[in-house]
Amino acid sequence: MASKTSGALEQARDLLEARLREIDQERRQVERALAEMAGGVRRGPGRPRGSRSRRRRGANRADQAFEAVKAKPGITGSEIAEKLGIKPNYVYRLMGELTKEGKVRKAGRSYEPA
Repeated sequence: MASKTSGALEQARDLLEARLREIDQERRQVERALAEMAGGVRRGPGRPRGSRSRRRRGANRADQAFEAVKAKPGITGSEIAEKLGIKPNYVYRLMGELTKEGKVRKAGRSYEPA
């Protein structure tokens, strides 16, 4: 008799879980409809519309860092960061890419054009 009861409980649980999935799907549909009525589809996480792509900005920053090295050979990463107004950890990532590309070379703590 215990197995009959547990089987019925499992079946009821399965039915309730299936209904919850249906309700979640209906909720998402209603939210989408409300968002469209409010003037646009609700966007998920990520970059907002109209913002520039990272690749374009990153290439720009790399070019700026390279120009800083050309203007002042022996410049350090911290000096580049201060000059460009960005964080030093980002500068070191950019400089690593520029070093791999063969545009700059590292000499101790400073950078020089290759």
